[in-house]
Amino acid sequence: MAGAHDRRVDDHAKGRIISDAPLSRPVPVSLRYDPDSSPATVRFGFPGAVEWSFPRTLLETGMRAPTRRGDIGVWPCGRVQTVVELHTGDGGVTVVQFDTTALLRFLKHTYAASTSMTTH
Repeated sequence: MAGAHDRRVDDHAKGRIISDAPLSRPVPVSLRYDPDSSPATVRFGFPGAVEWSFPRTLLETGMRAPTRRGDIGVWPCGRVQTVVELHTGDGGVTVVQFDTTALLRFLKHTYAASTSMTTH
């Protein structure tokens, strides 16, 4: 029998930090979901122990059409990219571009974890 911790999702994706610099720079991002602690929330972890939590529905909706909630915006960028914009309290902004397939795979894993929660 699977334990409760088996439902946690911990995926990884490569994002690209978009800035005024001529070249964007890659950044590893941990995509996390724990249905036991917060079934409606996903977490994106960045290097330096920086983590952002936001509603899973914001990510899902933002992959189809521009959406914003509080300090986080998500929107499609063409057919194969998704942009996540993160605003800090001090006026800073980080814009990260992802391959949409990585985010879709992560969402698929989160919904599978949620479904397994109801079948245990």
